[in-house]
Order: sequence, then C-alpha cells, then structure tokens
Amino acid sequence: MKIAFIGLGNMGAPMAANLAAAGHDVTGFDMAAPAPDGVTMAENAAGAASGADIVVTMLPNGDILRAVAAEVVPAMQAGAVLLDCSTVDVDSARAVADMAADHGCGALDAPVSGGIGGAAAGTLTFMVGGAQDALAKAMPLFDVMGGRTVHCGPSGNGQAAKICNNMILGATMAVTCEAFALADKLGLDRQAMYDVASTSSGQSWSLTTYCPAPGVGPTSPADNGYKPGFAAELMQKDLGLALQAAEAVDSPTPLGTEALRQYTDFVEDDGRGKDFSALLERFVGRGRT
Repeated sequence: MKIAFIGLGNMGAPMAANLAAAGHDVTGFDMAAPAPDGVTMAENAAGAASGADIVVTMLPNGDILRAVAAEVVPAMQAGAVLLDCSTVDVDSARAVADMAADHGCGALDAPVSGGIGGAAAGTLTFMVGGAQDALAKAMPLFDVMGGRTVHCGPSGNGQAAKICNNMILGATMAVTCEAFALADKLGLDRQAMYDVASTSSGQSWSLTTYCPAPGVGPTSPADNGYKPGFAAELMQKDLGLALQAAEAVDSPTPLGTEALRQYTDFVEDDGRGKDFSALLERFVGRGRT
C-alpha cells in the first residue's frame, strides 16, 4: 500500500522503517527528524498524505493531532484511513474521527504499548478504536508493526484502553518501587524480596517483567542506568490523560491521582529523561517526610 507516516520521532521512525522494509511505499513528514531507512520525505504533511491509502500519525498530544488532521484530512482521498498511533485524550481522538468521516475517510485511534524496543522489533500491542472496515484495511500494517492488535470498540476506545492500562501501570510501578525501598531499609535482600513477591500475591508486570531494581529479575532499564524505555515524563502525561478522562465522566481515581502526584514531583525534581522505573531511586533516597 501507499502509506504516509507523519511524526518520525523515537517511536515513529522505526515503525515507518518497518513498513518500508515490508514493501510498502512510505512517504514521511516530520518537522525535525531525519528520514528513516526506506522512507521518502515530503515537504509537508498534506503532501505526504496526498494519494495515500493509509495516513499514520505518531504525535505528542491531542492539540497537535487536531492541527495535523485539519491539514491532512482534506488532502486524503475518499476511502483512505487516518491511523493515529499517538497517545492523546479521548475527546481529540473522537473529534479527529468525526473530521475524517466528514471527508469520506475512515479513522482509527490505535495507541501502542511496547516502547521504543517494541517499535524497533515490530512487536507493539495496538489498542484500536474505530469501525471494522477501517480496521480490516489497516490490519496488514498492524501485522508489520506489532505483535498483537485488540479492537476495543468505536472511535476513542483505543485511547480509553491505553489510559486505563497505563494508570494501572503507573500505580503498580510506584508501589513496587516503594516496596523495594522499604525492603532495603528493613534489611531484606532485594533478590529475596523479588523471589518471594514474584511468585506470590505481590506479582505484577512491573515486578517480573520490568523490575525497577538493578540486577534483579529479567534485564530492564534499571540495568542500563535507567535509560528510558518509557520515560517518566511520558508516564506523567498518560496519568494526566487518565485523570482528565476520569473527571469528564465523574469516576473516582484516588490511587491514579496519587501516582500522578508522585510522577509529577519526580519529573519536576530530577526524573526527566529517566525511565519511569527510576522512581525507585527517589524512594531509596528519602524518608517518610
């Protein structure tokens, strides 16, 4: 297929390169990033989208998504699909879907899980909102870029799934870091702590797949100086989106709210540019007050 890919940063670049390597004709656009392997660059977003079967976007936030969609949707051919892989607010996802529908185009909101490593390896999980016909058209791309695709329902539901999932992730990582810091101060060896919790009721993905303690469990960013696989400021962003959505529908989120506070304090202190699991260092270095 003829693909446009708009937003070629740390996530978008390897995703676009994988599509090109799979034989798709990929035209890209980014305000600053260089061309990934196999991708021809356009002068602007509308130029990339013109004549494309599918326009893929990977953008920082909902405001930018709305602005890019306002530029590219009028340039898209009827029947083309706008496939947004950004993590944005639910309202923006639904507004962009309505914009596409008004121009005779399909739209999918398909945020991802798996980080930079998953983007490079083509093993991302996609959480997709939108119509079945648009999903069917985009499936060959999902098969190249990811390992699993879950259709979550109508437009906006992909974003809803992403922010709910990441609220769980943020809260469980925070309490996992708290527990390791407490274990240290109680004189409990980290490996012993891991061996118990990883095989009993304290088990979680944050512990057994992405352990925040260096040298414990499978290799994770903690073993690489907390170089980000998923940056703390991105967790802060996703928790903020979750709480924004919760406020809109009057849903209580006391633990999500506290997780956002912890990550906001961490990012504003010294956590920017570190993996979100580096929250452990903050707890180890502090007392109760």
